[in-house]
Order: sequence, then structure tokens, then C-alpha cells
Amino acid sequence: MNEGLGFEPATAVEHLRASDESLARVIDSVGAFRLQLIGASSIFGALAQAIVYQQLNGKAAASIFARFCALFPGTDPTAELVLAISEEELRGAGLSRSKLLSLRDLAGKTVSGEIPTLAEIRLMEDDAIIERLTSVRGIGRWTVEMLLIFTLGRQDVLPVDDFGVREGYRLLFGLDTQPKPRSLAEIGLAWAPHRSLATWYLYRAAEEARRQAQLSRA
Repeated sequence: MNEGLGFEPATAVEHLRASDESLARVIDSVGAFRLQLIGASSIFGALAQAIVYQQLNGKAAASIFARFCALFPGTDPTAELVLAISEEELRGAGLSRSKLLSLRDLAGKTVSGEIPTLAEIRLMEDDAIIERLTSVRGIGRWTVEMLLIFTLGRQDVLPVDDFGVREGYRLLFGLDTQPKPRSLAEIGLAWAPHRSLATWYLYRAAEEARRQAQLSRA
């Protein structure tokens, strides 16, 4: 088992190959499952970064997050520190009013114990994690699903509202339109209990299609 993952990738890949011929072709094209988990020292830190990154491109989000972290020299941002710092300083880092309120809500719920610790969350079921974390202002189901896959290494998560996942499926099967979330959820039952791997390969299918489109325009 790969370090940090809650499953054995080789076994999961073979299950996907057997359950879906089209996914098997993507697996052959993309190659081995190479998910690199995002390290996190705390759930607060992981969610704070997710809030800052929402609705921004990677470069702009990284710049703002770096300025946010710089408000707390010598230490990682903590819930207590975020509650103690002024709104003016947070806005000065480039945070919108909405994101500032989300960070404050996250910090308050963390201090009160409503947000589980990283150790606690590793023992919780996926649905329970989604229910607890989406109580935070600005944290939706998709954000928690990304945490489940890319930070916690959970094996059976299919973010059916994700544009990239639905686009990957559309391209994989040569459809004119993306599947609706409910339809994709039903389709994905065949991939259980390894839907996180299917998600990763659908992302790769969408990326490859974009790469080919760029090459054709060059």
C-alpha cells in the first residue's frame, strides 16, 4: 500500500479495468496511478488553504495564500491566530470579505471543537466528514471531496459536480454533453469501491484532451 493511501492502487486499478473497458483504455494510455497526496499538518490549515484558493487561478491564489501565511511569521496559521488578527490585516493580504468571514467561521468552529482534528478525522467515515466540514461557511461538498481524495487518500470518492470529472467522462465516451451529476453517480456505482481512482483517471482524460487540442491549434 502506498504511504498515506487507504487502499492498494494496483488492486484498485485491476478492479477498474475489469469493470469498464473505456476506463481500461484510459489506464493503458495514462499509465500507473500516480496520485501525490497533499501534506497537511491540520484540518484547519488544509481548509484555510482551500478557502483562499476558491475561484482563483493557481498563481493568484498562491500569492494571496503566501501573504496570508506571512501574517503569522515563524509559525503556521492556526485558528487562534486567525481569530486574534484584525480584519484589516486579513484584507490587506488580499482576502475578500467573503473569504475573511469563511476563515473566521472556520477558526471559530475549530476552537470550539466542532471541526475534528486530523487524527480524529482519519477515523471517520467519508459522509460524516462531509457533514461536519460543510457546516463551515464557504466550505461545500466539492471542497471536502477534494480533501478526502488528495489529502486523506480515501479510496471511494466520486465528485459528480466537478466539471473536470464530468468532462473527462464526456470525452472518454464521445458524448456531446457532459453527464448530469445524478447520472454520473449512478454510472459510478460500477467503479465502487475505487471511485477515487476513477476520478483521477477521468481528470487525466480531460487533461489529455486539452493537450491534444492545444497541439492541434499550434
